[in-house]
Amino acid sequence: MKNSPIWPAARDRFLLPAWRWVRVRSVNAYAAARGWRPGRKTRVAGIVALVLVLAITIGLALLDWNLLRGPIGRWASARYDRQIELNGDLDVKLFSWTPSVHVRDLRVGGPSWARDRDTLKIADFQGSVRLLPLLIGRVEVPRVAIVRPEVVLIATEDGRRSWQLNPDKPDDGKGLKLPPIHQLIITDGSLSLDEQRRKIRMEATLSAREGSQGRAGFRLDGQGTINGTPLTLAVAGGPFINIRRDRPYPFQASLAGVNSTLEARGSITRPFDLGQFQTTLSLQGRDLADLYLLTGIALPNTPPYRLSGRLTRDDAKFSFNDFAGQVGSSDLSGDLVVDKVGDRRRVDAVLHSRLLDIDDLATVLGGTPTVTPAGNTVVTSGQPGRLLPDAPLAVERLRVMDGTLRYTAGQVKRNELDIRKVELGADLDRAILDLDPVAFTFNRGELRGTARINATRDTPYSTADFRLRGYPLESIIPAQGGVPTVTGRALGRLQLEGPGASIHDFAAASKGQITVVVPQGRMRSAFAELLGINASAGLFRLLGGDESDVEIRCAVADFRVAGGTATARTFVIDTTPVLAQGTGTLDLGAETLSLRIDGETKEARLVRLWSPITVQGPLTAPRVGIDTGSVVGQAGLAGVLGAVVNPLVALLPFVDPGLAEDANCGALISSAR
Repeated sequence: MKNSPIWPAARDRFLLPAWRWVRVRSVNAYAAARGWRPGRKTRVAGIVALVLVLAITIGLALLDWNLLRGPIGRWASARYDRQIELNGDLDVKLFSWTPSVHVRDLRVGGPSWARDRDTLKIADFQGSVRLLPLLIGRVEVPRVAIVRPEVVLIATEDGRRSWQLNPDKPDDGKGLKLPPIHQLIITDGSLSLDEQRRKIRMEATLSAREGSQGRAGFRLDGQGTINGTPLTLAVAGGPFINIRRDRPYPFQASLAGVNSTLEARGSITRPFDLGQFQTTLSLQGRDLADLYLLTGIALPNTPPYRLSGRLTRDDAKFSFNDFAGQVGSSDLSGDLVVDKVGDRRRVDAVLHSRLLDIDDLATVLGGTPTVTPAGNTVVTSGQPGRLLPDAPLAVERLRVMDGTLRYTAGQVKRNELDIRKVELGADLDRAILDLDPVAFTFNRGELRGTARINATRDTPYSTADFRLRGYPLESIIPAQGGVPTVTGRALGRLQLEGPGASIHDFAAASKGQITVVVPQGRMRSAFAELLGINASAGLFRLLGGDESDVEIRCAVADFRVAGGTATARTFVIDTTPVLAQGTGTLDLGAETLSLRIDGETKEARLVRLWSPITVQGPLTAPRVGIDTGSVVGQAGLAGVLGAVVNPLVALLPFVDPGLAEDANCGALISSAR
């Protein structure tokens, strides 16, 4: 029918008029049902509104936008509490599918505390936005071109930042997030950084060029100083052309300063969202603690290191996963996460070494590392002749972060203490560091304990509680002629507390108790006799090569510590032939000792010198001797008796009747624990 010649005439004559009649009647019926009819005022209002829209549209199309530079600048200055000026031409094109703005000579001044330096100056800025996505709330920027931008970033020691337009809003640490820019061009840009807390000063150039030649792409090259030492930064990426949100943007970066080098190669997973990236990070340097100035993360002192792993960022969370490498002569691997919780940085690490060099761990505890020509690490305490490390703890670094550490060493290289495994745990919460556990497993025996360092004070205050279980005496006292001098297992406990920025300072001002107990063991007979200076037995056995031994019934050394000086309350060594008792002190500050041991034989001896054994000198090299004054007195008495009475009677001062009795070992051990 539609192909019939009659159809057009019937459609125009009957169907279309009928449709118009039905539509009008339906609208009128609806309006009548709602009780509304457009009156004269309504029609006038509609006409006026239409005229106003047309007038505004025509006005905006013909407006000279330069007339608004002053009002816009004054409003922005009042809004952000800094001087903002549009000194050049302002051109805005609204009536387009890609509205655009063109600004010349834009100036954004510094905040009230940094008025002398402008935060941003731009000679020429051009930008556009897509209209249709904007209508549904999505911002897409087709093009941005910036000529001669000058950026100045200032961060003060108290945390103020010149680039924060709203200082009342805390930094959430999630990074700069910009809308996707499909094409970005930066010409002759410069950046100046003054970070006063970490003493970083840097001047950098930046550019983003189009094209496919070698100079195309993004470049940032900076040089400056950090804590007075050279600092260099280089960042490079591809051209900002046809950038899409779902297409990662590749980049590479290198940073060198404070004897450290960091190199990264990866991609920003969502271009222009700097809170999302993933990269392979390699870092090496002299000491991991130096990275604090570059990263703001407090790390322990270490020997030279070389590490590599995968670094990812998810807003405020950084994860350094599956990293591995060398620290000193030890391997190190694990995972490290840096996050921001509230207003504080948090670091959590799980680390492991397959084979640990114990000297590398001594560096972490405050020792001073020295790398030998062969590449090995030798650690000293710092001051010559000292045993306890004197490197001070950087308490200000512990106050800026929280975190946890779990470290294990599966094996330990051969060492004098015969340590086989190590386990360390640490929890840092608002400048209070809890070390739990601190455990060293020996070939036989174990040292395990806890410590707490309160770094909220100017001088840290620490407590320590360590227990020694089953440590072999033959690992402490060297063998003579290939034969152990003593055998047995030592038990001990150290409980100290006091102020001090280093381990040495802490010990020098500490108070508490140090106890060592040997429940039972064996000792060479010659040395047991010499405890009582029994010349007739001890010397002859020693010189004659006698390798027989006697029982150590018990040995107890209990020291009370006050002001860094440990004074012996109980000092008893009870063997089968001799009961020895001692007195004296250990000066933990000077790291010296002065002990006097008096021995009494339990059996009659023909020749015995009444002379105590003395142990004196530095802890690292004590000197063992005898009190010669007592020997002289004993010999003088013998001379008098020989001259007055009888030469045979002169031997009486050297005869010991052997009246000493066994010590009450159970009571001694119980009281010392």
